[in-house]
This record gives sequence, C-alpha cells and structure tokens, in this order.
Amino acid sequence: MVRLRVVVLLSASLLVQACAVGPNYRPPAAATLGVPASYATPADPAAAPDLQRWWLTFNDPELDRIVDLALKQNLDIAQAVARLRQARESYVQSRASLFPQIGSSAGYSRNINIRGRTFGSITNAGIVNENYSIAADVSYQLDIFGGNKRAAQSAKRSYEASGFSLAQVQASIASEVARNYILARAAQANVAVARGSLAIQDENLEIAGYRAKAGLVSSLDSEQSRAQRAQTAANVPSLEQSFEQAANRLGVLTGQAPGALKADLAASAPIPDGSGSVAVGVPVDVIRLRPDVRSAERSLAAATAEIGVAQAQLYPQLSLGGSISSNASMIQNVTDIITGRVFANIAQTIFDAGRNKSVIRQRRAAAEQAFASYKSSVLSALEDVENALTALHTAETRLTELQVAVDASSNAATLARLQYRSGLADITTLNNSEASLLSSQSGLLGARSDKAQALVQLYLALGGGWDPNAPPPTAEPLKRGDGQPEHLQEP
Repeated sequence: MVRLRVVVLLSASLLVQACAVGPNYRPPAAATLGVPASYATPADPAAAPDLQRWWLTFNDPELDRIVDLALKQNLDIAQAVARLRQARESYVQSRASLFPQIGSSAGYSRNINIRGRTFGSITNAGIVNENYSIAADVSYQLDIFGGNKRAAQSAKRSYEASGFSLAQVQASIASEVARNYILARAAQANVAVARGSLAIQDENLEIAGYRAKAGLVSSLDSEQSRAQRAQTAANVPSLEQSFEQAANRLGVLTGQAPGALKADLAASAPIPDGSGSVAVGVPVDVIRLRPDVRSAERSLAAATAEIGVAQAQLYPQLSLGGSISSNASMIQNVTDIITGRVFANIAQTIFDAGRNKSVIRQRRAAAEQAFASYKSSVLSALEDVENALTALHTAETRLTELQVAVDASSNAATLARLQYRSGLADITTLNNSEASLLSSQSGLLGARSDKAQALVQLYLALGGGWDPNAPPPTAEPLKRGDGQPEHLQEP
C-alpha cells in the first residue's frame, strides 16, 4: 500500500503543469531591430541553394577540393564542434531536473559471535548472523513556478546558439579559404606578367646595347634600360612571397602544416571568376539566414529564459520523496516485509538581504545586453551586404576600364618598340610605355582579384557557406573512442 502511494503521488506530481514565471520569449520584429521597410522584400528562394555551397559558382575544382578539405579538417571548426557538444550535454543535464531522481541500494552483512575458546584442537562453535537488505528511494522537486523549465529552455537555446556559432565558423573558414586561394592565383598571375615583362625588357636592353655600340645612341639608353629591368626584377620576389604566404595560410586552414598545399598549387591557374550576378534584393529574410545573426537571436532567447529562472527563486520550493526498504536474515525472505515512507518538504526564503531580486535585475540587464547584441548583429549584417555590393560594383567598373587601359598600353608599347628600333623614338618613350603596360596589366589582375573577393564577401554577408537544414553534428552521442583524440580514448 505504501509503495502504491509513492507511485501515485510521484505520478501525479509529474502531471502538474508548471506555471512558469518570467517573460515568454517572442522574436523581435524587424522594425524593432532597426531594419528599414525597404528590406522587407520577400527573399528569392532560388538564391538559397546557391548560397549553401557558393564556391561552386567559381567553377574551380581545386578551390572546391581545398574548401571541402578545410571544412573537414580545420581546427577552428573542430573547436566549435567541441563547444557545441559541451552545450548539448549542458542541455541534457539541465533537462534532467524536470524528472524524478531514483536511486537504489542493496547490502549484505555477516556477523560471527564467538562463544568459546580454543583448547588444543577443540574449538567451541560460534553464532553466525547474516543480513540481506534492499532499498529504493525517489525524490522530485515539483516545478510549480517553472524554474527548472526555464533553466531547460535557456540551456536548449544556448545549445542552438552554439550550433549557429559552429555554422558561422564554417562559413568564415570557407570564405577565408576562397580569399587566400584568390590571392595565391593572383600572385601567380602577377609573377607571370612580371616575368613576361622582364623578357621584353631583356630584348630592349640588348637592342639598346647594340645601338650604343653602333654609335647611334649614347650609353645612357643602355643604363636606363638596365635600371628599368632591375626595378621590374626586384618586384618578382615580393610577388612570390605573396604566393608563399597565401599557400601557407591555406595549409593551416586545412589543418595541416603550412607548406602542405604548395605542391598542389604550384601549377598556375587563372584567378577564379565567379558569376557576377547574385540573386539578392537584400531582404531581411536572407539577412536572417546568417548564422551569426541566428546565434545572437538564440542567445537573446536564452537570456530571456534566465529571467524566469531567477524569478522562480522568489517562490516556495516543494520537494516530494519516498523510499522503500526491506531486510531479512535469509535472501529468499528479503521481500517478505517491506517498509516505506513518503515525505514532502517546502522551503521559502524569508530574508536574503535582496539577493534574489538583485539576481532578477541582473538577468534583465543581461537580456537587454543580448537584445542590443542581436540588433547590432542584424544592422552589421545589412552593412556587410551593402559594402559587399558596393565593392563588387566598384571592382566590375574598374575591371572594364582597366581592360581598355591594358589594350591601349599594349598597343602603345608595341609601337614604341618598333619606333625605338627604327630610331624614331627615344629610350624614355619606350621605357614609359613598358612601365605603363606593366602597371595596367597588374591593375587588371588586381581588379579581377578584387571582383572575386567581393563576390566572396557578398556570399558571406548573405549568410552563405552552411546548410540551415543540416542536423547538428552532435545528433548522436559519440561511442567509445569514436572521433576522440588519442589521449582521450579509453583502453
């Protein structure tokens, strides 16, 4: 009968719906976040699939391979995954407070009472007493005012925020890989242009030397040509250094030694040229696809739930419990007599010098801070998109004009070479034409690099680089030794 009462009482307590104190969270409206009405245009659904793996739009298999490798092996991502697992287990632990805690124990004891002494080989017999016992106890804190429920809500929302933080790290790593890959290819292209210019300047220097020996010009032509050739050659090591630095960075981004990818990047390839048109009307729905914005929103939701956790401490705390136990001298009789008890405990803080109310004010201030952080992340996202669009437009305009400049400079340099060799132009005109051509070619390569990087910046600003429908990596707990580093694996 006692055992039945315990079960009934605890079952009834589980059915009590907590009247959770504290504010119920509702996501702030776009207007509250300072988003202009012009950003309320519906998002283009066709843009979402392109944003998830935006690097594919550059049509560069080597870039695709390196990005995929970085997403698997990058150490910043590994840290974010570990933080997500910690947040998940914190949620599991917090949720456990919503359920009863059940424990059990069993015992055995043996006592021997000696009733005699030993004389020679004769020993008087003793009395052996054996005792077997079993016990079970249940305790449950009735969540009348929803403190535990709010704590579980906060932990869950923090876990979700960690998931979005992981997605933000993944998106950032993908964009950083793309930027450094573009820099590496741009450096290679600039080295090729510089070496091509050196070959032409070597010819000019040779011709100037012949003309000086023939007495057609002074040795000044030869020295000026030699000086210009040396200046061009001096730029090559700096360009090669830029390639080395970008290649080293790509190695580290993929979780490897700095020089791991240099051999793969040794063969020159064009600067990636992605699609110049991105389906975006800068709608607020697209902005909210950004994982950093969604992480900030979840952090605000978690901070809001923490207010309810603090407010619940102002009200009485009711705990229920029960236990059953039995003991016998023989194991087969251990269930013959079972005793049990049911108890309840209610606690209420009478005086705490204003501590609990101060905690509530502290949690409200934390929620206000979280709201300001969320609003800041939304406005920063809008700023990032506007800046990326401006950078893309600027790069495209420069690219068009610099292409004209390269064509004109190439024609001018060709004419200057012909005229110098015919004696119709001086060395200064030739050198100026060659310098102008080299500058225009370098500028064109820079514009192509800027355009590609502006596209990367725009894709990142729009929240690309992650799959919002993908399950979190901690959907299933790790098995023994599965995915754990060697120093954490059990023998």
